Amino acid sequence: MTWVKVCGLTRVEDVVAAVAAGADAVGIVLIPSSPRYVPRERAGVLVAAAEGVRRVLLTVDVAPGALEDLLDETGADGIQPYGSHASAVATAAVAAGVFVLRPVPVAAGVDLPGPEEGVPLLDAAGPALGGTGRRFDWELAAGIDGPWVLAGGLGPDNVAEAVAMVRPWGVDASSRLETAPGIKDHGRVAAFVREAKRA
Repeated sequence: MTWVKVCGLTRVEDVVAAVAAGADAVGIVLIPSSPRYVPRERAGVLVAAAEGVRRVLLTVDVAPGALEDLLDETGADGIQPYGSHASAVATAAVAAGVFVLRPVPVAAGVDLPGPEEGVPLLDAAGPALGGTGRRFDWELAAGIDGPWVLAGGLGPDNVAEAVAMVRPWGVDASSRLETAPGIKDHGRVAAFVREAKRA
């Protein structure tokens, strides 16, 4: 059964809805340039509402030495690192037993990191750090071995097709589950989880 992450959550009621819908993980964005950004204090509140699922923080330019404090402060148990220290943070987190989604921007091809950096998350390349609603050519991901997560332009209407086509271990969505940036439509969230898991 496909692992499902609902990302870009900013409200407790949306976290609760994602968990109730059967999501396996939630994503909370600590990247100031994102329209779904939440400060650390708020992230802790959202993490606390996500009982029984993986709580993943999206970060940018966090140094490896700051990772433990960040996780302790928020209560999160996963990280999705971007920016200048992403590789080092991912490696340190995996070594510490933390769940890691390692972003991999995809344009003309797929360049996967090693397993020491966590589970690859394939998303459309571009200036924004995820959450754009843009998809890449899924055929580029066909035949990848090991666990990996598909992201970028996924919604209730196409996730089953994507899973059937390239058989990712997991899927991740944000913008196409919203009525506005950071405001999730609970019906879309439930439909996305349902369609992903039935494929």
